[in-house]
Amino acid sequence: MNKSFKSGYISLIGKPNAGKSTLMNLLLGEKLSITAAKSQTTRNKIQTILTGDDFQMVFLDTPGMHDVKNELDSYMLKSIESTFKEADICLLLIEPTAKTDPVIEKLLEKVKKAECPVFLVINKTDKVAKENLLKVIDVYSKQFDFKEIIPVSALKGDGKELLMAKLKEYLPEGPLYYPEDMITLQTEREIVSEIIREKALYLLSDEVPHGIAVEIASMKKREDKELYDIDATVICEKSSHKGIIIGKQGSMLKKIGSTARYAIEKFLGCKVNLKLWVKVKKDWRSNDFLVKELGYDKKLI
Repeated sequence: MNKSFKSGYISLIGKPNAGKSTLMNLLLGEKLSITAAKSQTTRNKIQTILTGDDFQMVFLDTPGMHDVKNELDSYMLKSIESTFKEADICLLLIEPTAKTDPVIEKLLEKVKKAECPVFLVINKTDKVAKENLLKVIDVYSKQFDFKEIIPVSALKGDGKELLMAKLKEYLPEGPLYYPEDMITLQTEREIVSEIIREKALYLLSDEVPHGIAVEIASMKKREDKELYDIDATVICEKSSHKGIIIGKQGSMLKKIGSTARYAIEKFLGCKVNLKLWVKVKKDWRSNDFLVKELGYDKKLI
């Protein structure tokens, strides 16, 4: 008799910097969603896949919930809301504080309308005392009847085994949605673009990152050797930002390029010749046409 196979879609939602991408990368054992200590790191709904002997989990890593101020924010909010319709399990990821705020309240209201099991995942538990963690659990358990409340440290790997066990327990029986060796629905170009943006987020000053995007102009593998030639453009909103991204005598752009190249080579498994350019597209996040042109089209969600 064949053993049952479980499969389903698992949505990760939370505020910016709650650690959704870090948690997803931990569960996958692969770095496929960018992480940075700045808000709005994830913009698209990232779909990644983890397949075991008797299960397949498709993770939907969503942008952090925040107020809508422009067309890009509107795209990101729609991306979050669409996952509630698709998910078989929803993970609400929070930081270990008992204080709620308007954004958390908004997330809780959306969670209450979810038709799937909802877990509360309390991240960054390595930064809080046990008695404070108990206060957090008490506050949130009164807000909503979560199916599970699981403390984790996505950065250190604490709580991974328990979370995985509970995800397997609640997954419905289902088919193998994707081939066993597939780990993401993102194209190589999309991942390379996100890697470059991540390195820029790490290295640039606070006023610049929210207004940058990365466009891959060309990406070709040479026929005679294991080497990719990649031309990419960092898009920013203001001329003053362009100067910061390039840096004195091109120093910052070189730094972004060298750190990105190392990560891209690790991802592609071969040498990379990376050329970076910087272009200003004024207030592109508020321009519906430019937002779509740079890959953030609400109609495709």
